[in-house]
Amino acid sequence: MSGPQQGPLPVVAIVGRPNVGKSTLVNRFLGRRAAVVQDIPGVTRDRISYEALWNGKSFTVVDTGGWEPKATGMAAAIARQAEYAMKTADVIVLVVDASMGATETDLAAARVLRRSTTPVILVANKVDDERGESNAAELWSLGLGEPFSVSALHGRGSGDLLDLVLDAMPEAPREQETEGGPRRVALVGRPNVGKSSLINRLSKEERSVVDSVAGTTVDPVDSLVKLGGEEWRFVDTAGLRRKVNTASGTEYYASLRTEAAIEAAEVAVVLLAADEVISEQDQRVITQVIEAGRALVIAFNKWDALDEDRHAQLEKEIDRELARVKWASRVNISAVTGRGVNKLADHLKAALAGWETRVSTAELNTYVRALVQETPPPARGGRAPKIKYVTQADIRPPRFVVFSTGFLEAGYRRFLERKLREKFGFEGTPIDVSVKVREGRGSEKKPG
Repeated sequence: MSGPQQGPLPVVAIVGRPNVGKSTLVNRFLGRRAAVVQDIPGVTRDRISYEALWNGKSFTVVDTGGWEPKATGMAAAIARQAEYAMKTADVIVLVVDASMGATETDLAAARVLRRSTTPVILVANKVDDERGESNAAELWSLGLGEPFSVSALHGRGSGDLLDLVLDAMPEAPREQETEGGPRRVALVGRPNVGKSSLINRLSKEERSVVDSVAGTTVDPVDSLVKLGGEEWRFVDTAGLRRKVNTASGTEYYASLRTEAAIEAAEVAVVLLAADEVISEQDQRVITQVIEAGRALVIAFNKWDALDEDRHAQLEKEIDRELARVKWASRVNISAVTGRGVNKLADHLKAALAGWETRVSTAELNTYVRALVQETPPPARGGRAPKIKYVTQADIRPPRFVVFSTGFLEAGYRRFLERKLREKFGFEGTPIDVSVKVREGRGSEKKPG
């Protein structure tokens, strides 16, 4: 066995609809029961990463949530995760239940994945014996090449599949290609708020196109931009007109690719039109950025067009409509005249600095102990929980885990988040505070 692998690891994304055996296959890849497996669909809801080792080569396995065929916006959910996998993974493994054949959900996933430049391996799962091979052969209809038969539950074919996955990996993982490169910025917002005008202003009308996704003109286009003495990689995306599951045609794909651009970015600039009312569409874009866990800068464009009445009205709208994102970095600009555009770099740097802030465990616990002593959590069921320990589990975005003797109400978790921001900053970044309940010595559980 070779020594520890240096640098970023190759990423293998396991995708497919619910209950086809993705998490069971992940456990086969890992050689241990790490992914949660349950005989009901939808147990895995988020992307969860694990480090795996096969034949001396380390790689990251990403277990994704299933594409629920009856869920609202099913096609959107399929395409969103598939497009994200195409952007971030080095190898994509599409798992299909061979005993059921290709469903509409499988066909929808295959349609998206056929556009991928990333290697896609089609896995026909639940082939427990030779009789199941004929079912697997029917999956040629997905247009993704030869289906590879396995039984994740019994281990049949899993070793050969791992060999195939290793063979499909590039020499350098995708993350290595961008290591040390320009910071990635998604420029998002509803139509006609001035995104293209801002890109043209930033690039001084000379757009340096680095990469563009094949397809229609609504695809995101990466542009290298010099701003504040640094180079940035901006992705100008088509406007979000309406909810993905009600959009159609090119608008539908534009919405999906905007979501993929946010996922692939480190920081998002949400562009709002200062001369228009902050709308539900604007709120939806901001929510997408928060849910993706990206740093956030809100830029008010067309600031030069405001009269005194609109200026006063906008201040009230900001207080009311953007109260939940008071932490977001804000800047007023005019893409047409160039006013305030140069300030954008400082706001991007500040948001990224907050996004990457890590607080030492000792400093964190000293602060939280004093805070809890002054304002203890409220009692629940006649018993007040005690906070035993707090740790910062991650950055980009910052994630905190609170170990407590009892459940902490949502209001108290918001209080903790607010106080952490007051003490340590975290400008321009969402932060996550979760709770793990320890009910007795050595026992631990996490509430749902």
